[in-house]
Amino acid sequence: MEAKRNILITGGAGFIGSHVVRLFVNNYPEYTIFNLDALTYAGNLENLRDVQDKPNYRFLKADITNAEELDKLFATHGFDGVVHLAAESHVDRSIHGPTQFALTNVIGTVNLLNAARNYWAHNAAPTGVERRFYHVSTDEVYGSLGDEGLFTEETPYDPRSPYSASKAASDHFVRAFYHTYKMPVVLSNCSNNYGSFHFPEKLIPLAINNIKHNFKIPVYGKGENVRDWLFVEDHARAIDVIFHKGKDGETYNIGGHNEWKNIDLIYLLCKIMDSKLNRPEGTSVKLIEFVKDRAGHDLRYAIDSSKLQNELGWVPSLQFEEGLEKTVEWYLTNEEWLHHVTSGDYLKYYETQYHQR
Repeated sequence: MEAKRNILITGGAGFIGSHVVRLFVNNYPEYTIFNLDALTYAGNLENLRDVQDKPNYRFLKADITNAEELDKLFATHGFDGVVHLAAESHVDRSIHGPTQFALTNVIGTVNLLNAARNYWAHNAAPTGVERRFYHVSTDEVYGSLGDEGLFTEETPYDPRSPYSASKAASDHFVRAFYHTYKMPVVLSNCSNNYGSFHFPEKLIPLAINNIKHNFKIPVYGKGENVRDWLFVEDHARAIDVIFHKGKDGETYNIGGHNEWKNIDLIYLLCKIMDSKLNRPEGTSVKLIEFVKDRAGHDLRYAIDSSKLQNELGWVPSLQFEEGLEKTVEWYLTNEEWLHHVTSGDYLKYYETQYHQR
């Protein structure tokens, strides 16, 4: 039986975070899982309706940029583990407003590190519990690859956007706390995620929504940018393994072994959508519209996750085609969720139906 623990998951109402919260709540009934989220535009408690009434789940509405509030939460709840996912994550938004990314991703991470360090330094860990601060990051900190090669844990940092620069800075702070204060930290850097509950500003859910409503599908440049796609449920499993079995001070890259050019991904998505919507094949392709490329747009990302596989035994469960079809099916059968997150109705839901415990 697992030891009783109080685990703080930040950003747990977001896309990846909600999958991690769900997995931890369901897999570890002896843990109490605290989901801390500021509920900004991409945070949605409807993502967690299926676990919100579980006895080992708690929601905390808070902002990691508020250091005093974090200190109070640690003192009140005695967190002995942190899985830190809260972040501003959309590259386009970072180009138009980099300051918020620095505040949330850098200052917010430092606030959380300080809160954990201060509490753990003055309060003994529960019997049988090893404390851990797990920082979840992105492969974008490594910059851009050419036609060949993979990002490894040893790849030098070379961020190209305000978003990736803010994540790189937060990674460095986490490692600095490990070396300076001997904090028990682990880090991971993941490739692009896809799957259910993804806010529809990102490529795949945006394209699904646009195809369904016969809107144009915007594709940057010529669509030649390459991404390594990771099914979000596989990412959550990897986070589970790293949190429990990873080695202090280590970084683990998480990738899906699914490299796709953006344009090829869109072609595949159009084919799947035409089939699901009973449209003649080739109908949705006509919606593709090439638009001006994004500033500082990295050409190619690809992850070497052999360290994670060899040392901790994690492997991705799905090939991209299967995962993409499952994702399309989810969005087509969850129209109410999509309407709520794009209209702001979920905030009314939070205020009227969900009570903080």
